[in-house]
Amino acid sequence: MKYREILIIMNNKPGVLSKISGLFQKRGINIETITAGESYPADLVRMTVCGNWDEYTVHQIMAQAEKLFDVRFVKEFDDKKSVDRELALIKLKADDSRRAEIMQVTTIYRGNIVDVGRESLIIEITGGKDKIAGFLDYVETFGILEVARTGVTSMTRGSEM
Repeated sequence: MKYREILIIMNNKPGVLSKISGLFQKRGINIETITAGESYPADLVRMTVCGNWDEYTVHQIMAQAEKLFDVRFVKEFDDKKSVDRELALIKLKADDSRRAEIMQVTTIYRGNIVDVGRESLIIEITGGKDKIAGFLDYVETFGILEVARTGVTSMTRGSEM
C-alpha cells in the first residue's frame, strides 16, 4: 500500500460528489482526504481523493469513476510530477509567556497568525502533509486546542492536466 492521489474532473451538477463517494463506500475503500470545488470553466468540479491504496484498488476506483456519466477525466497523480498542498488552521494555547516562541516557530514554518485571542492564537500553515505534520509535532508542547485541515489538493507540473 502506498499513499496515492487521484484527480477526478466532473460536471458541476447536484449529486455528482455523492456518486463518487458512493464508489468508495460500496467497496469499503477508505478515503484519507477529499477536496472538491468549482474549477475552470465553472461548469466543472475538480476533486482530489487521497488514501493509502494498492495498485489494484487505484485501478478499480479509476475504472468505476470513468463509467459515471458526469465524470469527464480521471487520473492518478505522479508524486514526482505534481505539486500538492494542504491548508491547516491550528488553534494553540498562547499565554503571554509563550507567544514570542510560537510566533518564531510559525515564521520558521512560513505560517501566518490569522487570529489573536487573550489565551490563544490561530495559525494558518500551507504545505505538504509532512510539513503540516512536522509543525503539529513541534507545537504540541504549547497545547493544541483545535485543528482543521482542508485535505490535499494537487496539480500536475507543466502544461498537461
